[in-house]
Amino acid sequence: MISRIWHGRVPTSKAKAYREFLNTRAIPDYQSVEGNVGVYILEHPEGEVTHFITLSFWESMEVIQGFAGQDVEVAKYYSEDEDFLLEFEPRVVHYEVVGQSH
Repeated sequence: MISRIWHGRVPTSKAKAYREFLNTRAIPDYQSVEGNVGVYILEHPEGEVTHFITLSFWESMEVIQGFAGQDVEVAKYYSEDEDFLLEFEPRVVHYEVVGQSH
């Protein structure tokens, strides 16, 4: 299993709206891809900026290509992100999951 990790920053004043966008638009998009094992959104306010991390899990790198495109390291963005994000980080990070607990 592979974990795909993306980080973004939004003004804290827009954090609630961005959280709603992620839950209603982004998460269903991730889940629509066969081979997506799960998606978690992490949120951390830090003064005037709120950090979001999308932590998604996939069966394989090939499955991630079906979601993100040929270059799986390139971050995937939605047109709505322009209304929220302070910058567009160009890359994501992948980790192989080598242990887990339920």
